[in-house]
Amino acid sequence: MNDHTAAGLAGLDGRRRAWAEEAWRHVSGDRLRELIIGLVGIPSPTGDEGPLAAHIAGTLGASGCSAAVQPLDDRQANAWARLDGDGTGPDLMLYAPIDTLTVGEESEDLPWIGPELRDDMRPRATVYDDLVTGLGASNPKGHAACVMMAAEAIALAGIPLTGDLVAAFGAGGMPTNARPGSTRYNTGQGVGCSFLLEQGVWTDYAVIAKPGWTVSHDEVGLVWFEIAVHGTHTYVGSRHRLPYDNAIARAGEVARHLEEWFAEYADRHTGGTVAPQGIISSVRGGWPRMAAVTPAVCTLMVDLRIAPDTTPTQAKREFSAALDALRAKVPGLDVTARMVLAVPGTRTDPRDWVCRSATAGWEAFEGRGHEAIRGNSGATDANILRGRGIPTVRVGMPKVADAEAPFEIDFARGMNTVSVRAMQKLTRHLIRTAVDTVTRTRAEVEGEPS
Repeated sequence: MNDHTAAGLAGLDGRRRAWAEEAWRHVSGDRLRELIIGLVGIPSPTGDEGPLAAHIAGTLGASGCSAAVQPLDDRQANAWARLDGDGTGPDLMLYAPIDTLTVGEESEDLPWIGPELRDDMRPRATVYDDLVTGLGASNPKGHAACVMMAAEAIALAGIPLTGDLVAAFGAGGMPTNARPGSTRYNTGQGVGCSFLLEQGVWTDYAVIAKPGWTVSHDEVGLVWFEIAVHGTHTYVGSRHRLPYDNAIARAGEVARHLEEWFAEYADRHTGGTVAPQGIISSVRGGWPRMAAVTPAVCTLMVDLRIAPDTTPTQAKREFSAALDALRAKVPGLDVTARMVLAVPGTRTDPRDWVCRSATAGWEAFEGRGHEAIRGNSGATDANILRGRGIPTVRVGMPKVADAEAPFEIDFARGMNTVSVRAMQKLTRHLIRTAVDTVTRTRAEVEGEPS
């Protein structure tokens, strides 16, 4: 262990330092590479995580953890594993979602993801020295591999635990509704995490592993709106003879107005570490087979992120006011909107034990005061955990930089490329936080900070 790595142990007392160091001995680049290759190679688009959940439970069970698969239906499942404490200390959950944002199949991903599926967009791992690429290799699977490695290392180290350590892997963590062919409509938006808690897999504290090398205690939520822009159904041959009000052209006016409004909205609600954004994500209207006629309605979908202090109903009223302002400027505009999804933003008190412990670990690794990453607009299952009353922080890996890779890191490759060195660092941080928590009494962690 080199001096830089050993610095990550600073601040722990002698016993916990020795326990963490013993667990760290079981963390290797080869094992992490093996884990991530295995995870990437099993497709897990939202709604079809069952095979991957079984793989995770089997892997952790073989390492000495008590592990289980938790089905949501015949296709979707969570996985979780537990290391039992003696009951005198707090329980901690290390959590990661396991579903990928896209599917990895041309029939569902093209042409929306681009003109073709690159290698990194498919559920197959490719190794470039320290880097591993493949669908979800960083987000979420690289982070899930770190949680697996942390639990495995602590189990192999035989550390005497006072509280239970739970490693949990949730289905349906991506911001999506059901894919075509699903028999259930609630397959995304944290459904696996919610089910996990409902079924009694519950702890005093949680750490979610998701991108960003920082300790985040607050997070945006999200609301979705379906906008209906109304017009007149008519025929191109009669445009000059009958009333003409093209819903698609009107929808363009609505989109332009909202794009400007989103920037103003973000400025108003930026605070703490969040800067909630908004986008128009899809347009639907008309008959592609029949270009000769206009539709009576064109619909737009909007994702509007909300700060922890903004309720979904407050966001709905702000959004409605934005459309009212557009109606006042555009005579005859007939536009309506309804909120179709809501996940509130959440915050954990930074004085809470899990925040203090995770932050102390970050500072030990970096040798300086904690640096929060600000301007965040990403939402995760941390909102589900906090919303149910579990104090939660988010810790993860930085996105691989262009200088590290033999290819340009765009959005998709940022999701689909992971550094094994970064995985080692995150895993050690997770181990340190776990050892610092589940080897204490409840009185030690529940007391006010000095």
